[in-house]
Amino acid sequence: MYPGKTVLPPGLLPSAGGRTGIFDATLFGLVLGFSLSIPPGPMNALIAARATSSLRSGIMTGFGAISADLVLGVLVFALKSVVDLSSIVRYVYAVGALVMAYLGYRLLTRAQQPLTPADPPGFRTYTQGLALGLSNPFQIVWWLTAGLAFAYLGGLPLFIALFAAVLVWVLVFPSAIHFGTRRRPRIARGVALGSAVILLGFAVYFAILAL
Repeated sequence: MYPGKTVLPPGLLPSAGGRTGIFDATLFGLVLGFSLSIPPGPMNALIAARATSSLRSGIMTGFGAISADLVLGVLVFALKSVVDLSSIVRYVYAVGALVMAYLGYRLLTRAQQPLTPADPPGFRTYTQGLALGLSNPFQIVWWLTAGLAFAYLGGLPLFIALFAAVLVWVLVFPSAIHFGTRRRPRIARGVALGSAVILLGFAVYFAILAL
């Protein structure tokens, strides 16, 4: 989730002259929500890794991601003003790098151990998803830039549709990963290792941006 800039079809862009209608805002929100949640990124990597051992853990991680979006979305919807990140953007990158490095390391060490059907506490997996969402520079920067513009153009219907699309994804994606790997331990281990590498790669990338 939230790998970077979202490219939207020209016909779905709201007009600059004012707010969109409810139908257009809802359609735009659904497209935007799926376009943000489906591409590979740090959050999808964590959800996939958790879902290999437990469907519940994968979904709870996704709920943590949605909660992070709700926090950022409410702030954006309440502020609706220009937010200058230039003075703190390096700190955002640095914090994101640290969180992703920690989670990547945890996934990497776990992938080296025998896979078990253990189901980690739901609260722990939820808080890891929440922490990653609130510290993911892509997620923060998107909400404080594009999110502000969409708050003006689409209003509440757009945000409801956006979160509905994200909710569908965090239910469908971990389910597909879990049922696709539960009887294939080698594939499950590969998903876990790949997810760890993705998180560590993003950690390095954000650490470089923080310099």
